[in-house]
Amino acid sequence: MSNAVPPYDRRANEMNDAAQDTVTDTARNGTDEPVVVRPRSATHGAVAAAGLVAFLLSLTILRVDRPFGDDVVASALFMIGMTSAAVLLVDLLWQKSYRRASTGLSPGRNTPSWSRTLFKFAGLLGSLGFIALLYWLFPEYHGKFYDNYYRMLALILPPWLVLALPYLHFVDRKMSRPFDGYWHMGRLVTMQWDKVDARIVGQHLLGWLVKGFFLPLMFTYMCNDLGRFLTADIGHLSGFKAWFDLLYGLCYFIDVGLVVMGYLLALRVADTHLRSAEPSMLGWAVALVCYEPFWSLFGRQYLHYDSGFAWGAWLWETPLLYGIWGSAILLLTVIYVWATVSFGARFSNLTHRGIITNGPYRWTKHPAYVAKNLSWWLISIPFVMHGTADETLRHCLLLLGVNGIYAMRAWTEERHLSRDPDYVAYAKWIDEHGLFRFLSRVPLPLPTRRPPEPSVAV
Repeated sequence: MSNAVPPYDRRANEMNDAAQDTVTDTARNGTDEPVVVRPRSATHGAVAAAGLVAFLLSLTILRVDRPFGDDVVASALFMIGMTSAAVLLVDLLWQKSYRRASTGLSPGRNTPSWSRTLFKFAGLLGSLGFIALLYWLFPEYHGKFYDNYYRMLALILPPWLVLALPYLHFVDRKMSRPFDGYWHMGRLVTMQWDKVDARIVGQHLLGWLVKGFFLPLMFTYMCNDLGRFLTADIGHLSGFKAWFDLLYGLCYFIDVGLVVMGYLLALRVADTHLRSAEPSMLGWAVALVCYEPFWSLFGRQYLHYDSGFAWGAWLWETPLLYGIWGSAILLLTVIYVWATVSFGARFSNLTHRGIITNGPYRWTKHPAYVAKNLSWWLISIPFVMHGTADETLRHCLLLLGVNGIYAMRAWTEERHLSRDPDYVAYAKWIDEHGLFRFLSRVPLPLPTRRPPEPSVAV
């Protein structure tokens, strides 16, 4: 029997999300075929907006009052805490996300079990130990690059572990299917293997592997960006280039900051928990190659498309074109970060944590990938001849290779998410109403079976 969370309860969702627009297609084109409806998004736009406002407000407080001085770790945690509070308050109090069937929680259920809770706590400790073992094993995590991340862990892990036990007990007593990934992991680490499901444990550890890889990288980027913005002389900016540099950097700072929040806020009670992790090696390979340290090993040797002649040098002598071209880059970057903001507290690579259908996802299934890849063409301008014709062609083909990797990421993500009927319905709606509906459609890869519920975070 599948251990997956029951399908999304659309009736309950309609009650919880009554304030959100419903998009329907009333035209049947003279046939009896059912109307294609865009499923409601897992996160309301107001939740995303609250997170963005809180993030910018917390940055303003840090710049004006400097409550933590030059301590970027404490400052970053302040920003994450303030942003998380705003997102969770709107999501829980207004959207009432805890009532959704997709949480796997039943309000009327009350079956407490300290035995299950202790197994889950042992599973949590085993999951942390699994990641700690990898950090100890791989040299990548022994340098100074991740010092801020380790300082962050030293600050948050003790209170987090203290709160984990009562939280696990509270959630467990309300779960309709309480034997989740933590319970199976707990049975494994306590060497009671008779009831352990290897598939559930495998999905559980994949989810923790995602968190263990991306969280240190993104938190380190966030601290680096925060350090620059705390000391930036914004009051004396002059000219388009200065504003371009500021806004471009701010967009990516918002991106990594909200991504960090997403990895930290995987909570079943808020319906932001992980449903499943990418199960295929191909999906992992094409995702990881886009990030350090793998990009340094692969990208610079095989897909180094940068000719060293960027758009700024190309258009510097023509201020009008410089401003138009730079504005186009900023617009694409804003769309990219808008896609991240739209996730609220649900962003995570290589995982399924709810289907987003609003924001830029109204128009395409992969707005972040489309915007980011287009911006790289405008930034690196490999098509502008700066050397020989064959060098120009080579740089264009290399950037097309990078675009191909992101196309593979999109395909593997669709294959993974298509296990959810909501995503299948969303994909069909995009095929009929999306921005790129005129392009040749690639059939959606449908799964043969639904994966088990991993319950990476409760």
